[in-house]
This record gives sequence, structure tokens and C-alpha cells, in this order.
Amino acid sequence: MGDVSGVSADLNADFQTTGLTHLSAVSGTNLTLLLAFLLPLARLIGVRARGLTVVGLLTVVVFVVLARPQPSVLRAAAMGLIALAAMTSGGGRRRAVRSLSVAVIVLLLLDTSLARSAGFALSVLATAGIILLGPGWRDALAKWMPGWLADAISCPLAAQLACTPVVGWLSGEVSLIAVAANLLAGPMVGPATILGFVAAGVALVSSQLAQVVGWAAGWPARWIILVAREGADLPGAANAWPATVVGVAVLTVLCLALVLGLHRILARPIAMIVAVILLAVVVLRPVGSLGWPPDDWLFVACDVGQGDGLVLRAGDRTAVVVDTGPDPAAMDRCLKELDVQYVPVVVLSHFHADHVGGLAGVLNDRRVEEIEVTPYFSPRAEYDRVVELASRHGAAVRTVGFREQRVVGKVSWTTLWPAKVPALPASGTSSATSTDEGSPENNASIAMMVELDGLRILLTGDLEPESQRAVVATGADLRADVLKVPHHGSAQQDPGFIAAANARLAVISAGRDNDYGHPAPRTLELLSHNVTRTATTNVSGPLIVTNTNNHLALTTNPHLQDGVRR
Repeated sequence: MGDVSGVSADLNADFQTTGLTHLSAVSGTNLTLLLAFLLPLARLIGVRARGLTVVGLLTVVVFVVLARPQPSVLRAAAMGLIALAAMTSGGGRRRAVRSLSVAVIVLLLLDTSLARSAGFALSVLATAGIILLGPGWRDALAKWMPGWLADAISCPLAAQLACTPVVGWLSGEVSLIAVAANLLAGPMVGPATILGFVAAGVALVSSQLAQVVGWAAGWPARWIILVAREGADLPGAANAWPATVVGVAVLTVLCLALVLGLHRILARPIAMIVAVILLAVVVLRPVGSLGWPPDDWLFVACDVGQGDGLVLRAGDRTAVVVDTGPDPAAMDRCLKELDVQYVPVVVLSHFHADHVGGLAGVLNDRRVEEIEVTPYFSPRAEYDRVVELASRHGAAVRTVGFREQRVVGKVSWTTLWPAKVPALPASGTSSATSTDEGSPENNASIAMMVELDGLRILLTGDLEPESQRAVVATGADLRADVLKVPHHGSAQQDPGFIAAANARLAVISAGRDNDYGHPAPRTLELLSHNVTRTATTNVSGPLIVTNTNNHLALTTNPHLQDGVRR
């Protein structure tokens, strides 16, 4: 029905990673399944010809009323009818192409904003893929496998390949298990949809009886959730892809090449087996990426886009996490690559979304004991979300104190800031956002000096020059081997603070092609004047620091070049 209020952020991220997002939204698939169930049922009881048309139209009307006549629902209704037409015999494909063309033109005339809607583009592409590619691929597969299995494989394969360039543009990722996940989840989509639809209708008569039907619908839904969770946990489930004009163009060319050559592969069982084995090796990565991550890693700046996601090794499969980036999937993927299963402490430097948005990814299938936060609880919505997530996963939330010292496994640190906290904004007023230089949230960031295996690492959140000067004024020893440059390397840096750190290595976490101009040329020049080696995630991807035999070294992923996963 399109109500996703009960879907958690981490489950939603798993659905995105496995290409199952369309199952958690109102889509043409829902209506297609209802029509595919009700029309044969109507035939069994003797309905024929125009009667079937009436049944189909009534089903569409009821579907739209129950799911509410929003633009997305109307699009789903149109695309669902067309997708169903694609599976008919005779001139079905030709009629479906005409119907799709008419539907697109009519919808665009009714609402011209759809021309800029990614959801509309995905609906049209998926439907077009099923119409144009699905039947031919189904026939190729049916030469050596049962027809029902050929249908089950060809439809999601065609839809996924058609949508891949747009999905890559929207998410910066390419899913390698979407087809397999849809194939596994597919058999349960029908029962969940039909029973859910029946439950909605029965609820109009008896809520008790509707609960029984809803309970039955819950079992196939549980299977779909299991496929999403387990699929998202696979090492190669999703692979980063540059969401740039060049990146999307290259991805489109690759998809077109697959469209031209896939028919021959699908028609040959040996070729299909070889392709499936190669894909399984890439997804499962039984031996991992050779040499990545290095066994002796100590400190990692994860590639989380425009944000901070930092990991400090505290022991075997154990780490302290400082900030979580904006994206749960990216943070979760980084921790999986590092084989981190236990997080005693998560430190959130401040409550801007680019530092706390990925918290659900840290909590996903890991034991997290405690979350340390700044005493400046703003923006309030993000603070409330962090508290709610922590409560749901049984993690305690505590506020840090100025100059407090902590030891967790091999990691020890001293909190250097904030020493003072400004008054919170009045209820109902908005505070400065993460784009505001000198915002109180940035200046109330937690700064900490970490000591780990002989290294001193200065972590600084998004401190602006005002607080940077205040930290220097406290008289704290800021000398560090590694400096996490404040605020993603923005131009707002205090030269005295950089000089006081006198770091050998400066790490900057920023997103590729970000709109803020991070890292700023002025900051890179300032660091070079201090003879500090600088590395940035927007160029090199994740950054790993080691200190084997007291030799500070920086390692980048050999499978990444200019931030693009190879």
C-alpha cells in the first residue's frame, strides 16, 4: 500500500543494495500480480470477453483507491497494465510497446515534472526492459530449462539491466546480486501481495479476520526480508561506481554491450554456468581482495562520500568508530571489508547528517555497546534519530566530558573539545546547517587525541577556526603523527592549529565531485607549507594507516583508481 513507516533505515539500505527497493514501494509489479491472479480466477467462474476487461478495470480502481491516488500510484497502475500485456501471446509485445509509448506521452502531458523524475524513468525503463528484452531472453533460456524458471530469470534480468545506468547515477553503486535476489524473492512476492490485498479488503468487514490474513501474509514477507539482509551482507553485493556524466556513460555502454551479447550466452547452458560461476566469485570473494585491507591496519578513513566515517582498531574484529558518514550502506560495507564485528564505542563528533546519517550501517548485525555524543544536541531531529536507533539496538548514549580519558582495547584517547557549549536554539527555530561556516554544531564538534600502537592521531570533526584557536588556547599537546583535517578540508582552517599539530600525514574525508569544493586549494596549500603529506578519500577512496615496526605508512585500495572501484 506504499506505507513504509515500519521499514527501518538499515533494512531500507539492504533493499537498495540487493535491488529489491521496488518491493517496498508501490510499483507496477504489485498491480501486475493482482491482475495475474484475479483475471484467471474470473475465467474459472465463467467471465469472458468484455467481462474480463471490466474485472481488470475494477481491480485497477480498487488498487488506486487503497494505495491512494498519488502520482507514483497512478504511474504504477499504468506500468503494471503494460507489463502484463507484454506476457501475452501473438502481437502482445507490439501492443505493449504502443501502450507504453502512449502511457508515457499521456503521463508527461498530464504532469510535465515527470520528465525530471528518476522514479518515472525507472518505471518506464523497467517496463521497457521486460517488454523488449524479456520475451527473447525467456525463449533463449527455455531451450534448456523449464519455462517457468526461464520466466522467473528473464523478467528481473531485463528490468535490472535496463535500470542499471539510472540506479548507478542515483546511488553511486552497481548491484551484482540484484537479479539473484529478485529471483529468490520472486516466488514470495505474489503470496505477500495477494494476501496483503485480501487483508486490506477483509479489514473493511472484520479486523480480527484481517489480522489472521495479515499474519499469513507476513511469512512470505519474512522470506523477502531474509533475502535482502543476507544478500546485502555478501562482500561483493554492491560495488561503488562514479555517479558522474562519464561514469554513467561508461555504464550505459557496458549495459548496451550486454544487451547485444547476452542472448547468445543465455541460449547456451555451458556459457551460462561459466558466467554464473564468475559472478559468484566476484560477489562472494572467497579469498577477498588480495592484500586489501592489510592485516596490520590501525586507522581507516572509510570512503563514505561527503562526510566522515573513521575506524580505529581496538582488537581482533573490534574497533572504535568515529562518525558514520551520511550513508548506512557505505559505512556498513567499510566495516565488513575490515571484518569488524564488535564496536565497543561509537563517537559522534556532532549531529550533522554527514557525520551521523550512517549510524544504522554500524549497528547492522554488530554489537555496539555505547555511543558517545557531543553535549550540543542540534540539529534536534538528528539527535532524536540517534537516540531512537541506539534504544532500538540496546546501545547506551552518553555525553562526553572535556579532557576525559578513555581506554578501549588498544585504543586510548583524550577529549580535547568541546570545553564550552553554546545555548541550544529555541524550540521551533532552525540552527545552522552543515554548509554554514562557523556554525555552532561544527564548533561544538568532539575533538580527540588518539593513541594507538605508537601513533598519535588527532581527530577534529568539523571544527571551524573559532574553535580551532580555542583548542590551541587550552594548552593541550596537539602534536600528532596523523591529522584528520577539520570539516573535510574546507577553506576555513586556522594556520596556528595546523602548525600545532605538525602532522606527518593529513587525511581528508570528502565526496567525489562534491558541491562544496572540498578540499579547498587554500587548505591543501597550507598543509604543503607545513610539509605534511596529504591524502583524500575523494581521489584515493578509503585510506588505511599502518605503523608496522614504527614505520608510518598509508595504503589505498589497489582496486581503486581515482576513487573508482575496479
